[in-house]
Amino acid sequence: MLPVNQILCGDNVETMKQFPADSVDLVVTSPPYDNLRTYGGHSWDFQLVADQLWRSIKPGGVVVWVVADQTIDGSESGESFRQALRFKEIGFRLHDTMIWSKDTFSLPFPNRYHQTFEYMFVFSKGSPTFNPISDRRNKHSGSKVGVTVRETCDNMTRRSDKNIAEHGKRFNVWKCSVEKGAVLGHPAPFPESLARDHILSWSNENDIVLDPFAGSGTTCRKAKDLGRKWIGIEVNPDYVEIINKRMAQQVLDF
Repeated sequence: MLPVNQILCGDNVETMKQFPADSVDLVVTSPPYDNLRTYGGHSWDFQLVADQLWRSIKPGGVVVWVVADQTIDGSESGESFRQALRFKEIGFRLHDTMIWSKDTFSLPFPNRYHQTFEYMFVFSKGSPTFNPISDRRNKHSGSKVGVTVRETCDNMTRRSDKNIAEHGKRFNVWKCSVEKGAVLGHPAPFPESLARDHILSWSNENDIVLDPFAGSGTTCRKAKDLGRKWIGIEVNPDYVEIINKRMAQQVLDF
């Protein structure tokens, strides 16, 4: 049995080893990358985490892996790309390479442009669930466009007019910011809108959403708000306390 709707304090690899195989629908997480983030001195092993994610995720399930690189001696580490290729080697499909575009930057370098994005690798175990978000305003909404329709009986084609909708499916570069004052006591909180939109895109109600690097608990909080079952794993007990407080907060419907 999966420990759903719980925050588990402990090592994520040892915890996931206790999960049944093919039991999780969606993972949305942002692991500590390179040496840019320190979480109470705890370390983690990428290969062991990736292996457990492959074992735990259901066929058709998705892992959203939000990550960036550190710059060392004038060169980006490239660790994000190595991780993406390793996910593919163990069996995952690299379903999409998305970009989280931020409106802030840190640690500017004098000889390069400001870094304002992170990768959002979307890995799937087979063909994934997909509920596209269509909130991108079409420039030519309301006008008509000619489309070619293939007839099934005699393989003939015909032209047809189609009205352009007001909104279309969004692109794979998402611009969002961490909400000010949303989380206190954590160095790198996750944007609520980013977690929410990935959960909406790659899962359905009552699906199981896991964050093995729960951090400040944003993925679990949004999964709960959206009617999903959720599991968070966090090794730092101070952060577990933050998460439990967030999970206990009530959401008001206006």
